[in-house]
Amino acid sequence: MNKLLAALIAGLFAAGAFAQAAAPAAPAAPAAVAAKPAADAKADAKKAKEEKAAAAKAAKAEKAAAAKKAKEDKAAAAKAAKAEKAAVAAAKKEPAKK
Repeated sequence: MNKLLAALIAGLFAAGAFAQAAAPAAPAAPAAVAAKPAADAKADAKKAKEEKAAAAKAAKAEKAAAAKKAKEDKAAAAKAAKAEKAAVAAAKKEPAKK
């Protein structure tokens, strides 16, 4: 157990030393190109919010249309079953003709 604990602590120190190593320097980008103006960021956020709202509205409309179609299909099936049941009952009432 002591060896395991010692190995874990040594690994922690090694990871810390590795993390502190100097990373290769990246060339600095000009400030005007690197940073977007705040107005652009706000416009992008507003556009993303509008697109998300439009997508949610479209999904809601699709769901409502699907529910309406399912309701119509169910009503049509019930009507067909009722007509079939009436036809069977009518056939039972009529005597068999030969």
